[in-house]
Amino acid sequence: MKHTLSLQFKIHFYKKNMKIPNIPLPERVRPKSLDQFQGQEHLIGEGKPIRSMIEKDNLSSFILWGPPGTGKTTLAKIISLQTNSEFFQLNAVSSGVAEVRKIIQRAKLNLDHNKRTILFIDEVHRFNKAQQDAFLSSVESGVIILIGATTENPSFEIIPALRSRVMIYTLNELSKLDFENILNNAIANDEFLSKLNITNINRDFLFYVSGGDARTMLSVFESAIIQEIDKSEIDISKSVIENVIQKKNILYDKSGEEHYNNISAFIKSIRGSDPDAALYWMARMLEGGEDPLFIARRMIILASEDIGNASQNALVLAVATFNAVEKIGVPEARIPLAQCATYLASCPKSNASYIGISKALGDVKDKPLYNVPLHLRNAPTKLMAELGYGKDYKYPHDLDKNFVVENYLPEEMKGAQYYKPSENGNEKSIKERLKELWKGKKRYYFF
Repeated sequence: MKHTLSLQFKIHFYKKNMKIPNIPLPERVRPKSLDQFQGQEHLIGEGKPIRSMIEKDNLSSFILWGPPGTGKTTLAKIISLQTNSEFFQLNAVSSGVAEVRKIIQRAKLNLDHNKRTILFIDEVHRFNKAQQDAFLSSVESGVIILIGATTENPSFEIIPALRSRVMIYTLNELSKLDFENILNNAIANDEFLSKLNITNINRDFLFYVSGGDARTMLSVFESAIIQEIDKSEIDISKSVIENVIQKKNILYDKSGEEHYNNISAFIKSIRGSDPDAALYWMARMLEGGEDPLFIARRMIILASEDIGNASQNALVLAVATFNAVEKIGVPEARIPLAQCATYLASCPKSNASYIGISKALGDVKDKPLYNVPLHLRNAPTKLMAELGYGKDYKYPHDLDKNFVVENYLPEEMKGAQYYKPSENGNEKSIKERLKELWKGKKRYYFF
């Protein structure tokens, strides 16, 4: 309590004497042009899509997908400043269809005066299907130019109809150099910071606790400055930063390096059949605030990639777990997540399906696309039948054991094999059946 009162007194005193700004630092130093913007060169570099749109003042609707604090809102605001359009900003958390419809009506009036309307929706993934449907026709007809910002994968969170009408641009995590430049720019150009005698900053720790979020980094830095502002030489040490964030050890950051380290350790623990390690890394992620649906999605992928037909229930349970987590949310979601993780870790493993599709894709990319054999073609018209489509096709259900030895590949690919069942779990019986059916035609003996 004593520390809190002391800090409040400092802030009050120095606001009065040093004029600490009421506007937060991230907003004060927000770039006003692309030349001031840090990172995302693949989008704003010379000749890249967003720079071209701005420079040519020829905008189309798009969604910016990337981690927090990587510049989505800033890019939208730069577009609002540098293009000839009326700009509206909504947040999907606090806005609804009514606000969207009002803007669409305004946009229609603007069109009558040859003026464009940009609607920027932050956290657009939080709009449900009906809300996203509300502006489909206006986006398609060009009444509004939609710029959406999301931290979630648009493939899962944005309805297909909207995805098909917009471009999706992925923002990368900021590099250490980007953080250095953002911080240096703030110290040099912010009117308040530039007047202070800042002698040292533990930059590595500051960047680490920011979790890849430039906005968080600037906010923590400003709070640390205010805490030390009564000193003639300001030293932003690790202990000062820890005191600001009130946490000695950040175990996990949802968008930084630890995000990828933890999910990697989790997946490798399941692949390595260690349910205890899988539970530990899952607990780390959940305690750190990871989206449980992200964990569930990764287990769906793993169920096919690393278990496959060795246990057909693995994929069924993983999909059911995703649905359960989506319905019940946290904290109860930890229970089906734990059930799924321990089951997958305990299953027999096979990556035969994963390897098979990889090899097949390799052949499709590297070899000619041979014609579909006539006997495998569909013959919905008389002409096609006369041309031999479907001729000599043998219907397996008319034959003994519902099977016939046949070539189902292009003649030039005859004999190619991609799926090589393992000896693990249910896949062993699959292998034995295929070996018996294709005796003399396919080789399963040495796989």
